Amino acid sequence: MKVAVIMGSISDMPVMQDAIDILNGFDIETEVDIVSAHRTPDKLVDFSKNAHQRGISVIIAGAGGAAHLPGMVASMSPLPVIGVPIKSSNSIDGWDSILSILQMPGGVPVATVALNGAKNAGILAAQIVGTQDKCVLDKIILYKDGLKDSVNKSSENLKK
Repeated sequence: MKVAVIMGSISDMPVMQDAIDILNGFDIETEVDIVSAHRTPDKLVDFSKNAHQRGISVIIAGAGGAAHLPGMVASMSPLPVIGVPIKSSNSIDGWDSILSILQMPGGVPVATVALNGAKNAGILAAQIVGTQDKCVLDKIILYKDGLKDSVNKSSENLKK
């Protein structure tokens, strides 16, 4: 199974790299591209309609400003789409991106993570893949155990 990580502009890459790093850490094959809803609409349509035929199982789409990319992909793809709102240079403190991705009409869901939350998007995509791939599921379990261990260790250190 493969996860696509797309973004509206190369300027989104520093945020979206967190999703790529997480997916790589779980040994999930990742396809990365720039697909602009406003500047490359033909590419958007082709990507959205055909991603499932290329072996993609989940799409992570990051966008800033008038963040239409995740919703437009979700409107044309049968795959789960995870939207990452990005605080961009033309953003209104990120709220425009958050609301553009979060407030989807009924029938066109986009799972939305926090502003600049690409790390959580990568984890969520891995969890979706893990429902069908036991190796990935086992890695997620280890990852979550590591989070728990880190908190417990911090708690113990605090009490010393």
